[in-house]
Amino acid sequence: MFRSETTPVYTLQIFTLSYRSLLDVKVLMLLVLVVQLAPENTLMSFEKAVEAGSDGLETDVTISYDGVPFLMHDHNLQRTTNVHEVFPNRTNTPAAMFTWSELEGLNAGSWFLSQNPFGTAGSLGQEERQRAGNQSVCSLQDFLQLAGQTHKLVIFDLYRPPYGHPYSNSWIQRTLDVLYNVSSIQSSQVLWLPSDLRSLVHQMDPDLQQTSGSRLPLEELQHNNIVKLNLPYSFMSADLISEYAAVNISTNLYVISQPWLYSLAWCSGVHSVTTNAPQLLRTLNSPLLLMTAEEYNLMWILTDVISFVLVISIFYFHRWRERGLAFCSDREIKLSNSSYSQIKTGMGNICSVSSSNRQTEKMVNLATVTQP
Repeated sequence: MFRSETTPVYTLQIFTLSYRSLLDVKVLMLLVLVVQLAPENTLMSFEKAVEAGSDGLETDVTISYDGVPFLMHDHNLQRTTNVHEVFPNRTNTPAAMFTWSELEGLNAGSWFLSQNPFGTAGSLGQEERQRAGNQSVCSLQDFLQLAGQTHKLVIFDLYRPPYGHPYSNSWIQRTLDVLYNVSSIQSSQVLWLPSDLRSLVHQMDPDLQQTSGSRLPLEELQHNNIVKLNLPYSFMSADLISEYAAVNISTNLYVISQPWLYSLAWCSGVHSVTTNAPQLLRTLNSPLLLMTAEEYNLMWILTDVISFVLVISIFYFHRWRERGLAFCSDREIKLSNSSYSQIKTGMGNICSVSSSNRQTEKMVNLATVTQP
């Protein structure tokens, strides 16, 4: 992962891609949460993420009953292990209440082949299927060693053990102990997400990149030495991203696995994104733009012109139609008046003829009467 003043970064569930502006060719950073080609939170899944070209790795960390930090997203072990076979009476027991030796004895990969959650298990070769089916619970130490050897960023949620757990009050220190015991990784590679005892952690190790999972006021973020925000993509806007960037706080959005959403985040100025599909997003060297800025402007100019012409045309059409109706009405009135005059004249002629006939008849009758 690299950065420059003109190059923001995107992260895919702990993969980070360098990103480009719309004018320059740049790269977005990807952080990987889950790889769809391997069981989640197993060493194989993170090796696949590295192969896919991700810039960082994201996971969830729990502390075992005997103090070993390990990777587990769920509160218990039912979904991603065969705990129902090995410990049938403890299927609902919190994962943190198992010792590391008990966790090491569980299978964390067979469920991936049987349930095929992403529909990708069928694409694995025979050797990879066998490897996936034999995955075990991964320790934080192994995870950090892989990240250190491959020079990847890491980010993780750290779950506090339940009440009554031997490390319920010292889970932060236990995690830091493991981090410092892995010589291959540098503190600057760690995006430190836990908010508990943040000030103390920063004093102990200023090189850790303090990361907030909450959208807080700028003053509070700066007071807590926050350098990155890790938020759901629906929580942010381009204006907020710019506002935080102005005070050197970068933004990572999760979970973004579709190219169109990745492109939208890219164009909004996001610095990194978390994803489940690094193999897909890594192939995008620039946002998926349906048109250039010039084409976009031309489209709206043409739309306005066509709309204007259409409105004017409709106006004149109605005006012409109304004039035509008025002309027809006047003509019909004139025709009606002319017909009435002709009928009236005809009736007058008929009346005149009738009157003449009657007078003639009277004269004939009178002549007849006067003759002797």
